[in-house]
Amino acid sequence: MTFKSGLSIFFRVNLRRLILSLALLSALMLQLNTFYASYGVQRQLLIDNTLESNRVYSQKLADSVEDFLKTSQQQLAYNARNLAGILKKQSALEAEVDRLRLQTNSFNSVVVVDKNGKVLATSPDAINISGKTIESPGAREALIKRRPLISSPYISAAGNLLVFISNPILDEKGEYLGYVGGTIYLKQKNILNNLLGEHYYRDGSYLYVVDQDRQLLYHPNPERVGTKIIKNSAIDAVTHGKVGSMRLYNSKNVDMLAGYAIIPSAEWGVVTQRPTQATLAPLNGLMIKVLLNTLPLTFLILLLIWWVTKKITLPLQELADSAQHMDRPAAAERIQKIRSWYFESNEIKRALLSSFKRVHFKINKLLLDVKSDPLTGLHNRRGLDMALDIMQAESENFAIVSLDIDHFKSVNDTYGHDAGDKVLSHLAKIMKALSRDDDVICRVGGEEFLILLPGLSSKSAEDFANRLRGEVEEMKFDLVGHITISLGVACWSRDAGDVVGVLKIADEMLYQAKRNGRNRVEAA
Repeated sequence: MTFKSGLSIFFRVNLRRLILSLALLSALMLQLNTFYASYGVQRQLLIDNTLESNRVYSQKLADSVEDFLKTSQQQLAYNARNLAGILKKQSALEAEVDRLRLQTNSFNSVVVVDKNGKVLATSPDAINISGKTIESPGAREALIKRRPLISSPYISAAGNLLVFISNPILDEKGEYLGYVGGTIYLKQKNILNNLLGEHYYRDGSYLYVVDQDRQLLYHPNPERVGTKIIKNSAIDAVTHGKVGSMRLYNSKNVDMLAGYAIIPSAEWGVVTQRPTQATLAPLNGLMIKVLLNTLPLTFLILLLIWWVTKKITLPLQELADSAQHMDRPAAAERIQKIRSWYFESNEIKRALLSSFKRVHFKINKLLLDVKSDPLTGLHNRRGLDMALDIMQAESENFAIVSLDIDHFKSVNDTYGHDAGDKVLSHLAKIMKALSRDDDVICRVGGEEFLILLPGLSSKSAEDFANRLRGEVEEMKFDLVGHITISLGVACWSRDAGDVVGVLKIADEMLYQAKRNGRNRVEAA
């Protein structure tokens, strides 16, 4: 065997390998698709959950800051009513201002200003602006609008970035006397800074607060407080009063999942964001767990595919092997034993058996031709015996027609034996013309014949015999003229036992036809 032929045998594609390969490929593709789909679903779920979590958290912080600002305004409003009666009592005024700053730690400093903008009292005293007129944007806005205000962030004369919250002071008649205000230094410690600062995470998540001018009011990095952010989709949204979440790239081009909300009273925006990479970090471990959990079932499925493939292809493989050795004596028996448990393989099995029978029948028919009658070309008794053995071995039902020429002795006596031989030859041609290829016609005596009809029932065989009888009766033979024949019909089946008994029945039917007047058919 050459190396090339060895490779061709090794890589030969048979049905089992083809089905197994296709099934395994389908199973693996399905597993990969399921794994990929699961990965996509889990990934999107993590992103959606983080976006929603950040949105909810931003809203929660915005509500907390809103509550703080309203509480601060209520505190200033309450103190404004107390201050209206003591504006000219300096010691009482200074004590009330100190109490206002120290009781809640809401403000970094507190100031009372009269209607002309002159500072009447401050806390703490260190800011040293008592008796002065302040011209800061928050102070001017409070004097002009004379209503509760939260200023936009600005830098004070002392260089502090702050927000100024003020409330007007009115007397009993509602006349404007000035205002009381508290400052929140955005770059120093205060209650607002503590409220936002305790929510900083170590995985890269953080939050910040911006005003309408896109200026940072709070950021985990104090150095960035006061700076403006130009390109940021979340800030674009909150400055337009929107609440929601989105995926974006921050100013440092980091992929972020952001949630945002607004603080209505101050028109500030709170943005909470987390790096997408940090959100998806647990996904790899999760998918490994999914893979490990699905491996046992995948192994069982592959094992089942292998077993089913083997069961499907085994009958076809055995049939293919048998087809290559149909010349062996036990080939038919081997094919018969193959378990063809599904329709297609069973049909192939039946086709092989049918082909096997036809091939062997034709071979045996050739052998029968050797054992034929020289005058008529029909089978002789030896050929008849062989045909009967084959039909019995194959358990194939067949009919037997026994026939005899009526008064044939008188033909020989009147016209001579040559004329009688021509009658026999002509009759043989008639029988051949009316018979099928698989029918066996035998001359078993001088003017006696047997016809074996495979697969015919008694009724069909009787019809055949009557057709033959009628054909002979109408035929005119040279010199002799018209003759008639008598026929007897019997059938053999698997349950009939020995064929000799059936042959005797056919003969008895023949003799009965003669006794009943000849030129007729009698069937058992």
